[in-house]
Amino acid sequence: MPGTPARTAEAATAAEVVCLGESMVTFLPSQPGRLADVPSFGRGIGGAESNVACALAAAGHRAAWVSRVGADGFGDHLVEAITGYGVDTSGVRRDPSRPTGIYFRTATDRAADVHEVAYYRAGSAASAMSPRNIPYETLPAARVLHLSGITAALSADCLALLHDLTAPRPGRPPISFDVNHRPGLWRDADASPGVLLDLARRSDLVFVGEDEAEEAWGVTGAEAIRAALPEPSVLVVKRGSDGATVFSGAGDVTTVPALRVDVVAPVGAGDAFAAGFLSATLRDLPVRDRVRHGHLMAAAVLTVPGDLTAPPARAHADALAALDDEAWGRLRLGPGWTGDDQEVRTT
Repeated sequence: MPGTPARTAEAATAAEVVCLGESMVTFLPSQPGRLADVPSFGRGIGGAESNVACALAAAGHRAAWVSRVGADGFGDHLVEAITGYGVDTSGVRRDPSRPTGIYFRTATDRAADVHEVAYYRAGSAASAMSPRNIPYETLPAARVLHLSGITAALSADCLALLHDLTAPRPGRPPISFDVNHRPGLWRDADASPGVLLDLARRSDLVFVGEDEAEEAWGVTGAEAIRAALPEPSVLVVKRGSDGATVFSGAGDVTTVPALRVDVVAPVGAGDAFAAGFLSATLRDLPVRDRVRHGHLMAAAVLTVPGDLTAPPARAHADALAALDDEAWGRLRLGPGWTGDDQEVRTT
């Protein structure tokens, strides 16, 4: 990524990517239906930034998650579970007076009218993140600092933190920013479009969906989104079933078709895509292959029930990403495709 600082001996064991943001304990429904009708829930973890950190660590990268959690059992579970993926959680602080956030969701797609999410995160430990209580010493050695617009919506202190982290200054790591427009999280919904646009413009690598750009900024189409966001060195416009378009370099534009996937649960794909793209970026792969690795990581999550799963082995993913356009277009991925002994279907 342009602007990535050179590695030093002192930073040799530091995280390649630091992901900062709230993670919550997620309660997943035992069956489809309204929250009022679901009889029981299974416990998981969920959070855009920690999802990215877990996926990167599972893919063999040094990843760290920085946040705040309550001094409670849910906080214990989050830290233990995320550490279990191989993520460095030494930058997580415990808050003795605020709880860890939790939420419940239905099994349907977030974009569906019947999808329900019940958040219990107001006043959470993570919502108290601010420039005064984040371990800044963990950030400069990272090759990338990954943030999202969700954090900006949590509180005025969280927004001040993102403004501070994205401010240009010597030694600041390159910023990866996922817009993640969630209108329901904002107390002042009218303020969110301008805030997110400003943060995206201060970042080096930006992920944004065509649908959320239209909803937040009234901008339609990849070219129009780039016109609204000329500042980032790399802009990734996610276009759903039409794939993704990347604007990079001196006017370079790369469009990569999406994969055909037998979807089990339509959650977590955006975070997985970001992790796959970042992983390939850290490896200096060509832009086309960065997008393909994003699609492959997303497909791994889409073919399991939860937000997280083990990614395909690197050699397996590299072989698929290297396919010619015709072979890539024939791929169809279903449950179990990430296993080394699984045959990938083509049509």
